[in-house]
Amino acid sequence: MDARSVAVIGMACRLPGASGADELWALLRRGADATSETPPERYDVDALYDPRPGPGRLASRRAGYVDVADFDAEFFGMSTTEAVELDPQQRLLLMTAWEALEDAGQRPDLLAGSRAGVFVGNARADYLELALRQGSDGVTAAQLHNFRSLLSARLSHFFDLRGPSVVVDTACSSSLTAVHQAVQSLRAGESPLALVAGVNLTLRPDEGMVMTAAGGMSADGRVRFGDASADGHAPSDAVGVVVLKPLTAALADGDRIRAVIQGSAVGNDGHTSRSVLNASLTGQLEVLRWAYEDAGVNPAEVDFVEAHGSGSPAFDPLELSALGEVLGRGRPAGRPLLVGSVKTNIGHAEAAGGLAGLVKTVLCLEHGQIPASLHLDTPNPEVPWDQLPLEVPRTPRILPDRGRPALAGVSGQGSSALNAHVVVRQAGPPKSRVKDEKPGKPHVLVLSARTPDALDALARRYADYLSPGGPGFAYSVRDICFSAATRRQHHPHRMAVVGASHDELVAALTGAPDAGGDCELADHYRAGKDVDWDKEFRKGGNYVPLPLYPWQTQRYWPGEEHSGDDGDLTAWVLREHARTGFDDGSTLTEIGIDSLAKLRIVVELTKRSGHEIDPEEFGSLRTVGELREWTRALEAAAR
Repeated sequence: MDARSVAVIGMACRLPGASGADELWALLRRGADATSETPPERYDVDALYDPRPGPGRLASRRAGYVDVADFDAEFFGMSTTEAVELDPQQRLLLMTAWEALEDAGQRPDLLAGSRAGVFVGNARADYLELALRQGSDGVTAAQLHNFRSLLSARLSHFFDLRGPSVVVDTACSSSLTAVHQAVQSLRAGESPLALVAGVNLTLRPDEGMVMTAAGGMSADGRVRFGDASADGHAPSDAVGVVVLKPLTAALADGDRIRAVIQGSAVGNDGHTSRSVLNASLTGQLEVLRWAYEDAGVNPAEVDFVEAHGSGSPAFDPLELSALGEVLGRGRPAGRPLLVGSVKTNIGHAEAAGGLAGLVKTVLCLEHGQIPASLHLDTPNPEVPWDQLPLEVPRTPRILPDRGRPALAGVSGQGSSALNAHVVVRQAGPPKSRVKDEKPGKPHVLVLSARTPDALDALARRYADYLSPGGPGFAYSVRDICFSAATRRQHHPHRMAVVGASHDELVAALTGAPDAGGDCELADHYRAGKDVDWDKEFRKGGNYVPLPLYPWQTQRYWPGEEHSGDDGDLTAWVLREHARTGFDDGSTLTEIGIDSLAKLRIVVELTKRSGHEIDPEEFGSLRTVGELREWTRALEAAAR
């Protein structure tokens, strides 16, 4: 099966209460509910909420939320104006995809130009729709960037990935369907590597009002999977990205294998239900059987299933019955199938819910534990619990050692009647690719970033990582230095320190006197010169996880002014539209102010200055210096 299996080699997420996979695991371990009151920047929940809901009302004040406004525009070469106008789904996808590639040890600059694929599950375009609701003022050319097809295209363009790039919309099964499509692309040899994402940001109340009108909205914004009091949908934001690669290639390349996707299947209910929106037991049974046939796995051997688990009083019994029938058949007595739902912690992430479930499942397999499923007090009496060999754990469980890798499944179901199931197995222990070196040999640790502030922040992260109690303290200095040199993209602002132990590297990173040492290789790296890392690490090395890039974010949101120009028109134009650093000799084209941007600036300056601006006159400006002189003259004329 290894020839058809796919490795999960990296992942990253932004979920309610968790800005990364490690934070998600901590949240799951402590059994936290990360849902919260709706923030006022989303919509006026006070005006819409009604405990006795009717048309145009909301049944709940709560949901799962992430911070959607913060973004590192400079890192991604965007001006302030571009960042504000761009759908935050794209902004968060860019940062989360970068983190997932770093987690996977895949250098974006080395992936550029490859046939790597991008598969994004999504069903919302709230930012675009909010802009268009403003009437003619919101209908600008900039909104072309916010059509949903650009979610995958933005990633493919930024990383220069030239394989398939698709947005998948099958409602709440979208991101698991995207995983299935990526697996097929990798198996067929169409893509050597795939980025698979799910993204869902609930910026409008409309869908919640529809669910309220249909009687399917949870009254308190909490998911009660399998409980007698389960009362429906509780929406949630989510962004998740996994990096997938054929298992044989991942093993050959020395990648860190976090889990293995052994099989998957998708299937529609067809005409087996009363209507398109009614879930079908037959459809779920078929997809479960197909997935385990594809994986070559006996369903009775599966240890855990991350259910769709939406907390629907009608759909939960169907899903649990389907799992019991397929995965319970032939299951030994006394070994019930454990079934849980991350939705009980974070809410229902809709199109991104399957990706959130997959990230949780990988973490469970890595840690050998199943966290408790929350809000289960009284089991739903519509579920024949005594006849089904399954259990929803109310306390954390240890995955027992059965002398084989643990097996798990992840389910997704969409209102499109499209069901998806992915079969995942535990990765084997990593094999060392190099012999242990004698202690005491110094190595060069290299760090880099796009800005000096980011480099300082990265150095602090590495110091914490290398210190006793930090995750890097468990890895050898050589493997850490090898990974930093060969598995990270190298940016313009650089640092290199030398040390033979964790303590020596920490001392050098924190500026301790006489710490850090020096060598020709470190000098070359600091000077921005190319270094032959293959020569430096002739015997290769073991890739180990490293600290992620420290984003230097600012808040970008429509209608919010950015301070710092003090009425200076030149400073305002450059801050809003320049994509890179500059001096007076820089041409406007070089810093990203092209002809389209100039037309937009003319309109903005006309409003800001109160004077009619000649587009041809402004269009003739070539350099930042010429822009300064021209705006000074404009300001003088306005006095």
